Amino acid sequence: MAASPQSQQGTFRLDAPIARVFPMFTPLGERAWAKGWNPHMLSGETERGTVFRTIGAGGVESVWIVTRYEPALHAAGYARIAQGVSMGLVDVACAPAGDDATDVTVRYTLTALADDAESTVREFLSPPRYAAFMDEWRMAIAAALAHG
Repeated sequence: MAASPQSQQGTFRLDAPIARVFPMFTPLGERAWAKGWNPHMLSGETERGTVFRTIGAGGVESVWIVTRYEPALHAAGYARIAQGVSMGLVDVACAPAGDDATDVTVRYTLTALADDAESTVREFLSPPRYAAFMDEWRMAIAAALAHG
């Protein structure tokens, strides 16, 4: 029997209104805060079905497809295959936390694509590593928001 996908979720708060925060989670919006993020758009821009490629840490190419983009609900979802490493889903939901703050919840659900990638996926989704990852996102996005 195949292993179940592994999942981890984290939430962080940003001191900015949701109208400024949610656009940071589009393929092109991430360029404002994600170091090295340079999506090569293959189709679309934000709508469901948009496809793009990125090159991540260690030169790993990922192919992404937007599975959900609902700005009225402040929710976005992506399917991603990191070549030779993992395949899975990334879900982002933003919620207002008063007039000038936003809570961001990010869930990664991943399956390793090879036996030697199992430990990479397990490590990334471990509670301490994932919490640090979410804190990295929080700090990078807060800095981008502060610089307009």
